[in-house]
Amino acid sequence: MKPIWIVDDDQSIRFVLEKALAREQFAVRSFANARDVLAALDDDEPQVMVSDIRMPGISGIELLTKVKTRLPGLPVIVMTAYSDLDSAVSAFQGGAFEYLPKPFDLTKAVELIRRAVDESLREEVRETGQTEMPEMLGQAPAMQDVFRAIGRLSQSNVTVMITGESGSGKELVARALHKHSPRSNGPFVAINTAAIPKDLLESELFGHERGAFTGAQTTRRGRFEQADGGTLFLDEIGDMPFDLQTRLLRVLSDGQFYRVGGHQPLKSNVRVIAATHQNLEQRVREGVFREDLYHRLNVIRLRLPALRERREDIPMLTRFFLGKSAKELGVEAKRISDEALVRLSGFDFPGNVRQLENICHWLTVMAPAQMVQGKDLPPELNEAPMHPMSPLGPALAAPAPMPAAAPMPAAAEAEPALAWPTEAALAAAGPAPGWLEDLQREARRLLESGSPDVWDTLTRQFEGRLIHTALDITRGRRIEAAQKLGIGRNTITRKIQELKLE
Repeated sequence: MKPIWIVDDDQSIRFVLEKALAREQFAVRSFANARDVLAALDDDEPQVMVSDIRMPGISGIELLTKVKTRLPGLPVIVMTAYSDLDSAVSAFQGGAFEYLPKPFDLTKAVELIRRAVDESLREEVRETGQTEMPEMLGQAPAMQDVFRAIGRLSQSNVTVMITGESGSGKELVARALHKHSPRSNGPFVAINTAAIPKDLLESELFGHERGAFTGAQTTRRGRFEQADGGTLFLDEIGDMPFDLQTRLLRVLSDGQFYRVGGHQPLKSNVRVIAATHQNLEQRVREGVFREDLYHRLNVIRLRLPALRERREDIPMLTRFFLGKSAKELGVEAKRISDEALVRLSGFDFPGNVRQLENICHWLTVMAPAQMVQGKDLPPELNEAPMHPMSPLGPALAAPAPMPAAAPMPAAAEAEPALAWPTEAALAAAGPAPGWLEDLQREARRLLESGSPDVWDTLTRQFEGRLIHTALDITRGRRIEAAQKLGIGRNTITRKIQELKLE
């Protein structure tokens, strides 16, 4: 570990801190002025710097600015007398880790320096991990399975189907598969089939000839041509129009296709990686997705877990996204308290990793202090019900009591069928919110009447009412409505089209 640098023109302060830190097995280097510090930075650097503010020559505030320019991640603790608190606040706003008022308690000073050292070491580990594989982080067993699968597929050109909820990072996995494949030197081309209107999607995929349709002023290469020799990522493949599925199947079969308005067959050597948040087997049964295309794409299936299935990764991802947002905005990265991490780890994140990234971006802009506390989190997190346990420790709130289970039959089957709860069972379980009671009654009515597609019918009504309400609150602003609902912009656009909410 690198030494701790102490900068103070008062020899007694330097002496006291040197001795206290030496007892804690820390290496220490002392300086009487800022000029010597700046000279020493040419061939050395500290783990943590502790500096006085008022010194002859270059002040501690100036030193902080110069050091942060050269070492932006270095924790700097500024020391000041109580009468100089305004300078301490200025230093804190300039990126200081913390300020230490004089006269200080030596034990508390050492503890503060130890915290700064721990933060510095964590930052070094994060920077190393981000250099090796940015944005692909995860220690949870489910994510380790994903990483192992990427490793096994690293020397293969096989077609891969990635499944997972919206916002779980399917494109990141596709990019990793490309990066570690024999095609890594070729292009990686991505297209979201749900975000492009049906009448333009064919041209986007296969290109068009000049004059093929109104507005086609020049010949345009499609995504298959652009991805020649590399990887084509087809996101939300479950939403592809049925007639285009036939054309895609032919390309996957023999590599040949025609541009829109073209008569000359073209060939493209492309590895296809597809992704969807939908149940493709159900789409096949409904007749809206070709079974032969499903089997052609579903050679290797890779399921990406939802964020709520890997809560132990939330602290690591939170720190990573806070650092990323700070870098994008050109500001000092926020730190986050254990209390705030516990709350984040207990949230279900319907928008998955994308939602967590958006929250970290919000915190970087809106949190009032460098250290994010639980009260600084967005209102939707503090108002949401917490998962009973988080990976950081005990629950913040005890889980709701479960209704007593009915006794099992003496000879139960190995896998008993789930029974719809009776009215008596519901009464025993306690009162439910009124809308859930209404849902229960409507579901029972439809099921007992033999209505087909009960699941789809109720799901469409539920989603439609949710989106309609969000759009009403945001006065029709789709992006803001999607953020409030915790879903992606493309998802809300697709749902509005599917549910005919235009």
